[in-house]
Amino acid sequence: MNIFEAVLLGAVEGVTEFLPVSSTGHLTILEKLLGYRIDDPDITAFTVIIQSGAVLATILFLWKDIVRIVPAWVRGLFGSEHRGSLDYRFGWAVILGSVPIAIIGLLFKDSIETTLRSLWFVAGALIVWSGAMAFADHAATQVRHEEDVTWKDTLVIGVVQCLALIPGVSRSGATMSAGLLRDLDRVTVTKLSFFLSIPALLGATVLQTAEEYDNISGGVGWLNTIVATAVSFVVAYGSVTWLLRYVARHSYSLFIVYRLVVGAVLMVLLATGAIGAQ
Repeated sequence: MNIFEAVLLGAVEGVTEFLPVSSTGHLTILEKLLGYRIDDPDITAFTVIIQSGAVLATILFLWKDIVRIVPAWVRGLFGSEHRGSLDYRFGWAVILGSVPIAIIGLLFKDSIETTLRSLWFVAGALIVWSGAMAFADHAATQVRHEEDVTWKDTLVIGVVQCLALIPGVSRSGATMSAGLLRDLDRVTVTKLSFFLSIPALLGATVLQTAEEYDNISGGVGWLNTIVATAVSFVVAYGSVTWLLRYVARHSYSLFIVYRLVVGAVLMVLLATGAIGAQ
């Protein structure tokens, strides 16, 4: 991998991480087009680790909320009189919503990093989950807002988030769809998706760094990994800002159409042998 490719992959990660189009799916496709074997340990680890740049951008974007919620959660742990606050309950809701993907991710880690990296899975997931997003977008009443979020909501959303371990589904697409079907409004489910990304993606980054340090050193290289992560941070901040403004006024139709087009084109390329699945 050269620096140009690292910058390109980092930019794609930053743009797509929080859009409901699957950042892992896009990175997997691009890595294949660049000539990499997409199920090699260093490539799968690289794909996960550079997502931490986007997560750091989210932390910066949500900083005012985080410095309000975390102290409220800590106060609630040590004082029952603080446990009725919205921020305390929201803190627990995010924690509980993050548990399912941690369990499933560890249990099926090998399959996620090998079998599910096939571009056939990516293409199929892009198309199939578009239907789920369209249904959620149409059925949503959006009568509930941020102050109405409960641990039950985030637990349901957290369970659905596990589907995002299949490249092409999209973590944000899964969480947003589940949130809409819980009758939460689009801005609330989008922000909630941001919060749930923090423990999920940072945990995955730490795990991949610890397990695949040597493979990255001998493969794509740590310099390229750090450069791609830095680029994803810068680009993701702009993407997050734009997305919240966009969903406040629009449905997810643009993303659904885009997913269908990319999925269909990828299916044609695979079926004709223009590119290989692995």
